[in-house]
Order: sequence, then structure tokens, then C-alpha cells
Amino acid sequence: MAGRVSGKVVLLTGGAMGLGKAATKALQAEGATVIITDIDEVAGRATAAELGCDYLPQDVTDWERWQAVIAEVEAKHGRLDVLVNNAAITVFGSIADISPEDFKRCYTVDVDSIFMGCKAAIPLMTRSGGGSIVNFSSAAGNKVSPDLAAYNSAKAAVVTLTKSIALYCAREQNGVRVNSVQPGTILTPNVESVIAGTPDPDATRAAFSVAQPIGRMGEVDDIAHLVVYLASDESKFATGAPFIVDGGLSIA
Repeated sequence: MAGRVSGKVVLLTGGAMGLGKAATKALQAEGATVIITDIDEVAGRATAAELGCDYLPQDVTDWERWQAVIAEVEAKHGRLDVLVNNAAITVFGSIADISPEDFKRCYTVDVDSIFMGCKAAIPLMTRSGGGSIVNFSSAAGNKVSPDLAAYNSAKAAVVTLTKSIALYCAREQNGVRVNSVQPGTILTPNVESVIAGTPDPDATRAAFSVAQPIGRMGEVDDIAHLVVYLASDESKFATGAPFIVDGGLSIA
């Protein structure tokens, strides 16, 4: 069914590449107007030119910039129907290895930015008649590693924060639904570069694949299709839910 998000205005962070770019393409294909943001202005403008969407430069950890971005969306489009909080970083290190500064940096980008995005966007979405917020968590919020102390805990925090915001919106009856997405290992350009940088890329690729019980890494469209569903009215009864798409990783 074409036009599943026809007429909806979508703001998507971290849209220059990977999952953000794939989600943008999928949303556009179903009729949405998408505005992408990214801290990488060169990549952001290139993707916007390629896909034919608007681009706004944004550091998602900057509260003042969040307010300015929402104001720009309202000034140009008059509404906001969907917010996709996709921007994130991965910080490696065990409790012994990671510095307090790096631990805080992971939370600032991966958790604080979602808090700020939701806080800035909900008033406009309410005035627009409601809508959908999609917060990117990760299967790493369920399946932990001794060497991902910051990332594991930050991505788990996204799920809980999402539930709290969803209940707030339900209590306010403002028409805004809030859900989280927990992807497993997805073959994005970043993952490709990690694999290529290892001593034995073929062995690394095989190890990444078998880590998922399904026997392979995910593709970007596996997540992009879910974002379209959550952005659309098809998911009108879903709120506060973590949508796990990880090839069985979390339950292995």
C-alpha cells in the first residue's frame, strides 16, 4: 500500500548515512516530507542533495540548537508529525578502561539528545494534532558486554526514557505516541568500516553474522521498514514499546 505516511512532516536526526539515510528513503517512498539533520555538514548536504530532502546542521547535544531546529521546521512546514531520534555514538570500554569523560559523552549523545529532542518537539507535535516519536535504542540495551559499559547502559536508558515519555503523552492525551527501536548488528557503512579495519575481515564478518541466531547481520531496510510502520497510522495503538529487530540476538 503506497502512501503510508503521505502528507506527514518528519524530522530525522543522524540522517546523513546508514540507518538514518535508509529510513529517510523509505519514508520518502511512502509520501513523507523528511528533514534530516546531522553534525557532519558535508555528508548531510550530500545526502540531502541525493535524496531531494531538506538538511539542517545540528549538534543533537545542544539544547538551543534543538529549539532552533524545531522553530525552523514550524516556520517552513507549519507542523511536525514524526520525530526520529536516530543520532548516536558507540563508546567502547569496560568499567576499568573507560574514562568518566567518555562515559558521560556516550550518555550525552545517546540519551540526553533524545530527552532534548522529545522535549523540544512535543509541543509542536501536539499543536499539529499528535504524531509519532521513534527513539533509537539498540539490542545492546538487552545483550550486554563487559567492554560496553557506557553504550549498554545508555541504550537501556533510552528504552526506559521512552516508556516514561509515552506515559506522559498518554496522560496528557496530546495524541503523541513514543516508541523505541532496538536493532541488532546491521550492515551499515560504519560496521563495514569496522570489519575492513580488522586483521581478518572475512573472519570478522563471519563472527558478526553468527552472533545473530538467524545466522546473518541485518540490512538497513530491515530497520527502515519498521520506522515507516511506527511513523504511520498503522501503529496508532502502539506506544511505550521497545521494538526488537535483532535476528534473535537478545534472546540467545
